[in-house]
Amino acid sequence: MTTAETRASAGSRPVASPSSVGLVAVIVAATEGEPRALTVQVPGQAEGRSVGLPAGPLVPEHATLERGLRAWVERQTHQRLGYVEQLYTFGDRDRQAGGPEGVHSLSVAYLALVREVRPGGLAEASWQNWYRYLPYEDFRNGRPKALDAIEPKLLAWAAEAPDAKLRRLREDRLGLTFGLCGGSWNEERVLERYELLFEAGLIPEARGNAGSASAGDPTGAPMAFDHRRVLATAIGRMRGKIKYRPVVFELMPPTFTLFQLQRTVEALAGTQLHKQNFRRLVAQQGLVEETEDVTSGTAGRPARLVRFRREVLLERPAPGLRLTPSRRPN
Repeated sequence: MTTAETRASAGSRPVASPSSVGLVAVIVAATEGEPRALTVQVPGQAEGRSVGLPAGPLVPEHATLERGLRAWVERQTHQRLGYVEQLYTFGDRDRQAGGPEGVHSLSVAYLALVREVRPGGLAEASWQNWYRYLPYEDFRNGRPKALDAIEPKLLAWAAEAPDAKLRRLREDRLGLTFGLCGGSWNEERVLERYELLFEAGLIPEARGNAGSASAGDPTGAPMAFDHRRVLATAIGRMRGKIKYRPVVFELMPPTFTLFQLQRTVEALAGTQLHKQNFRRLVAQQGLVEETEDVTSGTAGRPARLVRFRREVLLERPAPGLRLTPSRRPN
């Protein structure tokens, strides 16, 4: 019986499919100038895809979604969360993220910003550099080598379109995402780049939960379920948000140097910034204030320690860091 026939036999009423609601967290830290995401081991995955994000189902004992998320994270990693914001709800029609067979899975994703501590808990948690999973997003040391392998495959995918209209559409998308075909690179379009790789069949996740990892894959290490898609969403959100909200300071210690702040912003944005322009921007925005302390125990000239000026939140509506890369991606 077809879907239409089923609906007709039910009095033309749509047949509701069973659904489950899950919670997943992208927990971000910045340690020694590197962007880090807290990961856990996920059993029963395809080869090379046993790493995922802290997650768990929403159960009746959770009064709210956020309380449920915090409970699962603390249970799995022993990490207590501070700043948390809802990221996105993932609920594609054919999505199954570890739930029962035939049950549609909805996942409510959250972004949490913390300072790295040694993880514990029940799920073999560990901190990982997020560029391990999306290496083509890191331009801090120039153009990523991963793009040399990825771009020809994307161009071939566009050229294989069955008609001219679809070929132009694919080329336009390559321009908007990867800066190909006369386009430009926008560091915030992390999710769009990931989804294009998915559509072109260039990542293991395109083969479903059974798609196994391949050694030396230039697109990076895959993750359990669609957790790499969730991570890409979080990175894009962070890159956009640091431009108009001072969220980067949630990742900084109480006092820090301007050099440490610049390295953290560069790590999140995946680009290299001009030192003097960056310091001028920080000063113009009034984001930090000097302390009486300087660094000690390091080689070279001691650097003045600064701290975040929380008063800036009351002084202007969008106190962020509008970045000016020292060199743009080619």
